Amino acid sequence: MIISWNVTNACNLKCEHCYRDAGAKKEAELTTEEGKELIEEIARAGFKIMIFSGGEPILRPDLYSLIAHARSLGLRPVLGTNGTLITREVARELKKAGLTVAGISLDSLDPQKHDRLRGVPGSWEAAVKGMEACREEGLPFQIHTTVMDFNYEEVEEITDFAVAMGARGHHVFFLVPTGRAVNLAEASLRAEQYERLLRRLLQKGREANIEVKPTCAPQFQRIARQMGYDTRFGRGCLAGLAYCLINPVGIVQPCAYLDLPAGDVRQTPFSIIWKEAPIFQRLRTRQYTGKCGVCEYNDVCGGCRARALYYYGDYMAEEPWCLYRPKKRG
Repeated sequence: MIISWNVTNACNLKCEHCYRDAGAKKEAELTTEEGKELIEEIARAGFKIMIFSGGEPILRPDLYSLIAHARSLGLRPVLGTNGTLITREVARELKKAGLTVAGISLDSLDPQKHDRLRGVPGSWEAAVKGMEACREEGLPFQIHTTVMDFNYEEVEEITDFAVAMGARGHHVFFLVPTGRAVNLAEASLRAEQYERLLRRLLQKGREANIEVKPTCAPQFQRIARQMGYDTRFGRGCLAGLAYCLINPVGIVQPCAYLDLPAGDVRQTPFSIIWKEAPIFQRLRTRQYTGKCGVCEYNDVCGGCRARALYYYGDYMAEEPWCLYRPKKRG
């Protein structure tokens, strides 16, 4: 099971697609003590991988101690970062704290395109230097790319770049219209492009020497089966099933893009929220409407619950960006 904690809303960039609408630190962000109690509850609930993200998590002064606490409890700490603040010293301290891998965002091989999306000139160069710092200090890293119309054709080239940089993986994120990304809905991919790119990524993953993983693209499991490929990633959409997110002030939600509250860790222990929250209970029924409800790939895909909410107003509705027409179950 995987969990994300947005440790802060503070960020040094102004990304156009930020689901958190990050920038300034929130006044009521969880304290160090509250954060460590939360990590203990996360371990108690049975989670294995803990993603520290933001905002920009490196801006949180106690990040190293939080990572070390997670590692001491048997969790696998992972970082989601824009990479621009990673120096060799930062990489060294992250590794010392027990971080297992840093996920660094890179959205194009063209620095101007990347910087335009990230909202700050020089972001591309700083992110690449962050990767180099990780490599030099022996801290594993992977590249994260948010795919949209402007970089649709260069995704495999970014995979090749990741290989050349020494990254351990390339994770390709499919835009979900939430936060500031609602303004980019028209720039995001649609069903036919979505399907073609997933096939390209699955093929690239067989050819490349690193892990290539589509994220927020649950149909990749159905497509993998149709192509006769095995994947090690399990189910497509994990929201509320084997994944959830906690925002900077302690509100739990099913995923980063499904901005619906499941509970407040300041009022209810996280382990109880995870077990008992009504929204999680409903998601776990997998009783979807529309074609997702009758699809024979329901067990491995599940469709994107956040896109269903955005387009249909119901997170249990069918995935709007899926071309597949299911054979109705007998």
